[in-house]
Amino acid sequence: MLTDPLEAQLASPRPGGRGLRVGLAVPQSGPLGMIGPSAVDAALLAAHEVNVAGGVRGAYVDLVLVDAGRDPATVAEQVRRLCLAGALDALVGFHTSDVHRALEATVGGRTPYVFTPPHEGGRRRPGVLCLGADPTRQLRAAVGWLGAEHGLRRWALVGNDYIWPRSVHRSARPLVRDAGAEVVLERLVPLGGVASRTDRLVDDLRASRADALLLSLVGRDLVTFHRALHGSGLDRLLVRLSGALEENGLLAGDGDRTGTLYASMPSFASMTDDRHLGLVERHAALLGPRAPVLDTYAEGVYDGLRLVARLATEGALRPDRLVAAAAGSPDVAHARRVHLARADGLALTVVPDIAS
Repeated sequence: MLTDPLEAQLASPRPGGRGLRVGLAVPQSGPLGMIGPSAVDAALLAAHEVNVAGGVRGAYVDLVLVDAGRDPATVAEQVRRLCLAGALDALVGFHTSDVHRALEATVGGRTPYVFTPPHEGGRRRPGVLCLGADPTRQLRAAVGWLGAEHGLRRWALVGNDYIWPRSVHRSARPLVRDAGAEVVLERLVPLGGVASRTDRLVDDLRASRADALLLSLVGRDLVTFHRALHGSGLDRLLVRLSGALEENGLLAGDGDRTGTLYASMPSFASMTDDRHLGLVERHAALLGPRAPVLDTYAEGVYDGLRLVARLATEGALRPDRLVAAAAGSPDVAHARRVHLARADGLALTVVPDIAS
């Protein structure tokens, strides 16, 4: 069910018809590598559920794993070669937005591509569907509620220096103004470069006299800076909001007990709606209780794969039909809903009635 790229190129069609081969582009290395295993598990669950229900028109879904944690050119070249070999019918995954843009340039208009996490917004090439929320949708309710709840007046913006965090900053500035506050500090740090810059960032935050901090750091950089803020004591002075924090990252950072660390994401492991609880139960039944937590990125990959399988069954998995065929899908609606959660030790607890 999970095929490596070389096997995908050499595989023979299944008796009775070729299976649906879906490239699973998720990080297995790099700054986001620590949350990749959860996404692989979620993809295996989605493929298993489709296959035991009869597959796609009687053929299995096969997953072709691509490590999307490498540099964009390397990932895009591997996917290009797989497409040329006829080894991929569609591409699904989450990765940094610079990898996303490289893949979009490679497969756009030729191979259906579903990008599942919150994204940078903007126009997409034909055949490319972004499941998640853009930065304005992801942040609007959270920035407004936090400003009113905590009396925030001075925001600092700290993120990695690539496409998505830059877009987050552009979207955050008017949202902060609308909340009656101001942006007093902005910093962008190269991906993977936070560890050597923590002292300077902490000093800049102190000097800015910010009372709120929007974090668009990702993966290991987010964890590293979370630890640095705790060590400096600034975690107790700043209300922090992240658009990339999930349970694996919170666990890696030893959790938070200040009551002032928040995340704005499509889903959280603590959610108790029937849809989420059913997914968690099926995940544990297939993969066991020791499997990585089913975080928001993993759940997005699950939604993306189920959507691809449904469109393929309906004969609508084509670049020229992808976006229109997915419109109105419950998978898309679910992935674009955003919730706010507060860190409570090692858990992220949803704040009731704060969603967009």
